Amino acid sequence: MNRAVMAAMNEAGETAESLAGQVGVDPKTAARWASHGRVPQTRHRAQVAAILGKDIDELWPDVLKRREPAWFRAWTDIEREAVGLRCYESSVIPGLLQTEAYARAVITSGPLSADAGVYVETRLRRQEAVFDRPRPPMTVFVIDEAALRRGPADLMSAQIDHLAAMAQRPNVMVHVIPLGAGLHPGQAGPFVLAATTDGETVGYLDDQAAGRITNDVAPLWAVSDTVRSVALPRDQTVEFLRARAWMT
Repeated sequence: MNRAVMAAMNEAGETAESLAGQVGVDPKTAARWASHGRVPQTRHRAQVAAILGKDIDELWPDVLKRREPAWFRAWTDIEREAVGLRCYESSVIPGLLQTEAYARAVITSGPLSADAGVYVETRLRRQEAVFDRPRPPMTVFVIDEAALRRGPADLMSAQIDHLAAMAQRPNVMVHVIPLGAGLHPGQAGPFVLAATTDGETVGYLDDQAAGRITNDVAPLWAVSDTVRSVALPRDQTVEFLRARAWMT
């Protein structure tokens, strides 16, 4: 429980319902703001603090300690509150499914290598924020087989074991697109679709410079449906991962 938020709400005579009405969110969303580690999305944070008559850092001090790239923070706020996530990856294992060792290997291969330890810790916290909630979101991951083949055997062996384990969670669905599926529209690049508590869907796309959030999700939905249609079903994906004959 975030005692600072609870105290501020009591002082201001506000409830989750009254806050929700002023900010324009579902009361359940507002109630979660008083939970430890749950922070309002960027677009709501200043408004809530103003209503409660407090500074943001008084209510959610961890916000100022965040170390992910500034351009990525808005997406992690959405991800943390999402009730559903659909992710497609063609080149690497999705960040939410990475082991610590794999995350370190990926991060040290790019421009964030100087602060790799900080970014690995941030990635692991993102995983906890999504999967260790009282009510985890439904998550769907579609991964091209090419991503499973990229990396040293010892690193990938542990990573694929982790994928197989995660795929058996009731709220996690993992689908692999085998190389034999041929060309498909997902090869244009990775993306994520997040279903928000407000009933909206928001997209996230990555590129070499930075990521961007988009509300133009119709094209992403079309690609998401297509790549899932050519991927292995959930049970066959788990068997595929466990067999690993394709790694030799």
